[in-house]
Amino acid sequence: MRAAYISEFGGNEKVTLGELPEPEPGPGEVRLAVKAGALNHLDIWVRKGRPGLELKKPHVLGSDASGIVDKAGAGVTSVKPGDEVVVNPGVSCMACEFCLRGDQSECPSFKLLGFQLEGMYAEKVLVPACNLAPKPPHLSWEEAAALNLAHLTAWRMLFTRARFKAGETVLIHGIGGGVALAALQIVTMFGGRAVVTSSSDEKLARAKALGAAHGINYRTSADPGAEAKAWSGGRGVDLCVDTAGAATVPVSFAALRRGGRIVTCGVTSGPKAEVNLQMLYWNHIGFLGSTMGSHEDFRSMLAAVTHAKLKPVMDRVYPLAEAAQALARMEAGAQFGKIALTV
Repeated sequence: MRAAYISEFGGNEKVTLGELPEPEPGPGEVRLAVKAGALNHLDIWVRKGRPGLELKKPHVLGSDASGIVDKAGAGVTSVKPGDEVVVNPGVSCMACEFCLRGDQSECPSFKLLGFQLEGMYAEKVLVPACNLAPKPPHLSWEEAAALNLAHLTAWRMLFTRARFKAGETVLIHGIGGGVALAALQIVTMFGGRAVVTSSSDEKLARAKALGAAHGINYRTSADPGAEAKAWSGGRGVDLCVDTAGAATVPVSFAALRRGGRIVTCGVTSGPKAEVNLQMLYWNHIGFLGSTMGSHEDFRSMLAAVTHAKLKPVMDRVYPLAEAAQALARMEAGAQFGKIALTV
């Protein structure tokens, strides 16, 4: 079968399109005939390599996929061959105290497909049956693949972690990326008001067309945090959604109201930020981390997406053979929305 994989860490030149053996599903597993995959910044971190990351090589990249159940392993009853499905990329043990109470992404052995586990950029892949859900019928294969990691992450950030409520004001950093755009779609779908940031006026204009109430160019604004607070009438925003990391933490603190919340899931601008603890406790600020989501988060997100007929914002679709080119576009930050691969 064809697959996009790496045999050593490095740049895009290390991404190979080649033939690998077709996998056989074990107990509780399903072999998926992949129709489409979607890119995430995680793919870049994996390709480059991270301290302590040891992978069996060759390693297939990719966390997001949609496809058709090709073969079910022993004991699988939740899906059958021919079912059209999407993949929750987070894999947990399903037996520990956290999994049993429904917090699968807090499982001590939690891993991600395409990161610690074999990925999705291949014609046939193995997935735990419990990580599959019916494909929303209104979505194309590419849209369905693009939905999974980004919208699940944004859903958990907003609802499970930050307790977002309809009508709240939300500052979303770095609009154009998958999670940031997913957060914008979800906030507006549930009656929130969003102010978004970017270094691109074109991306800000496109975000406004998607429902953003205000856009801030952080390169030309004298003080993005103060501008966001002024936009809220001087009250401050209720919630900051941060996928960027170190560079945006001071902006979030400056923009928030007393009792506001920051929820973060990424470190593209760096992993270490300085926090004024006096400002944190005096203003009752909630500072929350979030990674992926539980099976219940995934189910709830898909139900809302299906009911509202929401479609993820798509940037470009590439064939599997051009996975390296697709990664290069994402690494350059040129995209607005999700980049998908047709498999």
